[in-house]
Amino acid sequence: MQTADLIVGIAILTIIAYGDVRRRRIPNALSLAVAALGLIRILLADDQVTAGYTLAAGAAILVVAFFLFWRGVIGGGDAKLLPAMALFIGYSNLVDFLFLMSLCGGALALGIMARERFGARRLPSPVSGLSGETAASIAASTRSTVPYGLAIAVAGVITLILDGSLTR
Repeated sequence: MQTADLIVGIAILTIIAYGDVRRRRIPNALSLAVAALGLIRILLADDQVTAGYTLAAGAAILVVAFFLFWRGVIGGGDAKLLPAMALFIGYSNLVDFLFLMSLCGGALALGIMARERFGARRLPSPVSGLSGETAASIAASTRSTVPYGLAIAVAGVITLILDGSLTR
């Protein structure tokens, strides 16, 4: 069952990563599927202490992710995927996962910044002749975003593969 769990999880995370890069959207159904896989793993582990720690870690990450979403730091899909991943990864691998996620997200952000800075020539700004408020709102809507779902998915896959036993 653990191998099937791993294969299905990696497949879902691959779909999430692809969709987030292409559309900057993470469907709720996919986050729920990851959370469901995590809950299945908790039930199959049959360890109440580990289950409690994992559920508490997931709840704590939900609170932090909601706060970050509320402040506009992360997107709603990322805020829903993070606690789902906490359930799927388990509390014992959570610090490793969060560290890998931050490394992947930082590398992704640097790559996007480099592409913008050194990539294709930019066209003249469409906001150059507009009033200050209108120009600011258009410029804010056209700034680049980081598809952080990709970083979450890559870190999740790496964490799951490195933890071959899939223990909590």
